[in-house]
Amino acid sequence: MYPLTGLPAPDALTALRPVVVAKVGNYDNAPPTGLNVADIVFEELINDNVSRFAVVFHSQFPDEAVGPIRSGRLQDVNLLGSLNQPILAWSGGNGTVTRAIDDSDLVNLSPQYCRNSCFRVDFAKVPYNLYYDIEKAYDVGTTMGAGNPNQVQFQFREPGDAVSGDPSSGVKVAMDSYDTEWTWNPDTGLYERSQNGRPHDERNGDLITTDNVVVMAMAYFPGISGSPDAQSVGYGEVWVFSGGTVVHGVWSRADRTEPFTLTADDGTPILLTPGRTFVQLPRDEPGLIEVKPA
Repeated sequence: MYPLTGLPAPDALTALRPVVVAKVGNYDNAPPTGLNVADIVFEELINDNVSRFAVVFHSQFPDEAVGPIRSGRLQDVNLLGSLNQPILAWSGGNGTVTRAIDDSDLVNLSPQYCRNSCFRVDFAKVPYNLYYDIEKAYDVGTTMGAGNPNQVQFQFREPGDAVSGDPSSGVKVAMDSYDTEWTWNPDTGLYERSQNGRPHDERNGDLITTDNVVVMAMAYFPGISGSPDAQSVGYGEVWVFSGGTVVHGVWSRADRTEPFTLTADDGTPILLTPGRTFVQLPRDEPGLIEVKPA
């Protein structure tokens, strides 16, 4: 089984191959690529009241190059710790962030070290033109000490088991200046994303979708250079949307090397649908999360 999706893997070796995480910008003028192929997407808040994606590839790699690749933040060190020495495809950062990445167990695959896995494209302007070939990034990163994802990141339903929770058509989540929304499509069995009132498409025109939406309200402390710093070790409220239902509960995490534990209000584990998961990390403030009725 793939530890990030709960889906069957062809063999144990493939199931334990290293993870590649790409830091992808979220801009109207530079649509992202690769999100619909990722096992997990984390959406975190950064400076300038916008969000950024940490796009986690493991069970499959996209055919197209992924980008626009942008800079990292201090919060990435803790957020990605449970992936066990993942390969970080990013554009770099200021001195403090770069030292933190270098001192962590993340494998620094910035342009300084990317070899043939990163390049500039001619269809976008600097700084939105850095892209990575994820399969090549994997090849390079595995020679630099990348580890194996040795922990299941979420708990998943068994095939054929019914979803649990209250019926819901999705959720609206305010990510600072971005008003995001997920809508359940029963025909496709997927959640579809919109942003600021418009369908949120990838660069190739495909609508961004996912099997599960996990919304974890998170404290943000002031960070360096005006960037908020998500406190991903601790606990907080969580809403999990899967199969047209919602379950409310608590997320908890005692250490950065541990996966998030999702517990329903009744004390039972929250089970996700095997497949892709989109994790949003809004501020832990009232009025930012609106559960949509069925």
